[in-house]
Amino acid sequence: MVIEKGRESGYVASVPVLRGDVSQGETRDEALRNVREAIEAYVDARLEDGLPLPTEEGKEFVELQVRRR
Repeated sequence: MVIEKGRESGYVASVPVLRGDVSQGETRDEALRNVREAIEAYVDARLEDGLPLPTEEGKEFVELQVRRR
């Protein structure tokens, strides 16, 4: 999950592995509660439709800092 300050206010939480699964809230805690509900709904819908859940298997996540010259 990625959580970040909103452009104008609040927080935005997204789940990259669940494409399109994004939520927001006025506070960080509210955004986390809301995205948890969005994740549950996404997973339930996939399972009800007999579709597999996406995974991050085989991917590597690296954080990189770049210096400006």
